[in-house]
Amino acid sequence: MILSQEHILIQNMARDFALKEIRPVAAKFDETHEFPKEIIQKLGKLGLMGVAIPEKYAGSGLDCLSYAIAMEEISRGCAGVSVVMSVNNSLVGDPLLKFGTEEQKEKYLKPLASGQRIGCFMLSEPQSGSDAINQKTSAVKENDYYILNGTKNFITNGPQAHFGIVFASSLASSGRGGGSNSISAFIVEKNFSGYKIGKSDRKLGIAASGTCQIHFDQCKVPKENLLGDEGKGLKIAFSTLDGGRIGIAAQAVGIAVAAMEASVSYAKERKQFGRTIGEFQAVQWMLADMSTKIDAARLLVYRAAQLKDQGKPYSIESAKAKLFASQTVMEVTTDAVQIFGGYGYMKDYPVEKYYRDAKITQIYEGTSEVQRMVIARGMLR
Repeated sequence: MILSQEHILIQNMARDFALKEIRPVAAKFDETHEFPKEIIQKLGKLGLMGVAIPEKYAGSGLDCLSYAIAMEEISRGCAGVSVVMSVNNSLVGDPLLKFGTEEQKEKYLKPLASGQRIGCFMLSEPQSGSDAINQKTSAVKENDYYILNGTKNFITNGPQAHFGIVFASSLASSGRGGGSNSISAFIVEKNFSGYKIGKSDRKLGIAASGTCQIHFDQCKVPKENLLGDEGKGLKIAFSTLDGGRIGIAAQAVGIAVAAMEASVSYAKERKQFGRTIGEFQAVQWMLADMSTKIDAARLLVYRAAQLKDQGKPYSIESAKAKLFASQTVMEVTTDAVQIFGGYGYMKDYPVEKYYRDAKITQIYEGTSEVQRMVIARGMLR
């Protein structure tokens, strides 16, 4: 696929920032689990915290393909940084743009898209991951407020977010039947009474991004913070995740590219039996497979992004992109560690971090098994 000049400019800008500003400090953030506040602020100034948000709402006014391209490049620098960018763009900015009122867009979308504020997406709960309908968090309407009670789990950006989009069962308020029609979405600020941030999680990878539980204890949410219509929360959630998967697929491609580049460099330098290991067919075949699979994954990402930009259905295509890209990055990073041998297992070299960061792409925003369900149901419909 031939990119436009505008897309190439975005690619070069994001790549330059990732290699010069992010990669040199990625290992430090991985070790300390420190949130990269200054880097996130710089991403905001570059317009990368609201890539596809219209300029009217302080975004860059670009398309989803630009976002996917930028996500790949930032992920080459550090996946922990890129997922913070992903949440702001895909999981918070996109639903605010699609379903928010003008007042909500002015109050929440503008500071989010400009990078002045960080958002989070609260769907998962301790008992419900892939089973999104099984929401125990409740929202009961009392006069001019909804009262939220419950716990949200694995919330990316949770410790740092200024506000989040929360999904809760409003069945008691609505009198509707249960299931998907009972769930509504709310914009909830961290300074609302009853909003409690749990301790930060210690994770296998993407350590630069904060993750935690969020608890709601009689949390008072003004009725004007209902996002979209009452009872339409799952529609908002699933629509949001369809787009979010494009970003995660792009993240997987970026991690894979970084691992491949490190492998190529090492294969040219490391000598065994009197020659570089890159001269051995076993290593050459691993490198060839890496490059081929990465190219295929990237094209799947680009196709899904373009369909979204064209206003065409893209749910199945985004699921295919995420499924294949996340599978690819696991295979690439596994082979990268193998090429490095014993050194690949050491933190002195970057590929063990790529390997750990890669795994989450098969889990969040819909596991690989969920992606297969989405794809197969589309085929059988």
